[in-house]
Amino acid sequence: VAAATGHTVVLVDQTEDILAKSRKGIEESLRKVAKKKFAEDPKGADEFVAKTLSSISTSTDAASVVHSTDLVVEAIVENLQVKNELFKRLDKFAAEHTIFASNTSSLQITSLANSTTRQDRFAGLHFFNPVPLMKLVEVIKTPMTSQKTFESLLDFSRALGKHPVACKDTPGFIVNRLLVPYLMEAVRLCERGEASKEDIDTAMKLGAGYPMGPFELLDYVGLDTTKFILDGWHEMDSKNPLFQPCPSLNKLVAEKKFGKKSGEGFYKYK
Repeated sequence: VAAATGHTVVLVDQTEDILAKSRKGIEESLRKVAKKKFAEDPKGADEFVAKTLSSISTSTDAASVVHSTDLVVEAIVENLQVKNELFKRLDKFAAEHTIFASNTSSLQITSLANSTTRQDRFAGLHFFNPVPLMKLVEVIKTPMTSQKTFESLLDFSRALGKHPVACKDTPGFIVNRLLVPYLMEAVRLCERGEASKEDIDTAMKLGAGYPMGPFELLDYVGLDTTKFILDGWHEMDSKNPLFQPCPSLNKLVAEKKFGKKSGEGFYKYK
């Protein structure tokens, strides 16, 4: 998305094999976008793909490329310790003006910023899947994030063709903070025997105009992912009724029933 809007991108991962797969995935995604964007112009589509790919280089050594970047967007495993180790290392090699941003959906941005010496040049930049299609970006400002950094990230999001929304560093930011408790209340409604999962899904689609019901959405997102987010919030604020553990969710995850990706969650998939 950044390369397609005129930015020079260095994609960093652990191995050349992972990078080759990522590049292949990016190329396939770009071809889909180009097919729609240049429906009547196959030559233009090919040029768009080639030009975008030429703006992306790859590396397995983040420390060696970070010195010449303006912005670092981290999107690695959702583990505070692993993320902090990465940011701490990059902080030593990055230029003074370089802004650090995390794409985390569940961890506290302040806890990540504190692993560096650039708390004023650190913020959250949370994209939504699938990134080429979803217009929203949550820009998360910690108490230490400078106004200049915050505005730079709003401008960057707009330059990508996205619609940024601003949020303070609160658990789940805006979307997940509203979405996860809603999903959990749907599960609890079913647990209490007050309605079936099928009827709850139908009600929210036909009554609230949602494209998917809560149980369908949970299976799509991944029950393990949802449990991970909820457990993290519960650890942060165990007295909050919205963050309480959910027995039927925990049971399915323990049985390795993660939803669509594992073939079974609240529903079964062939």
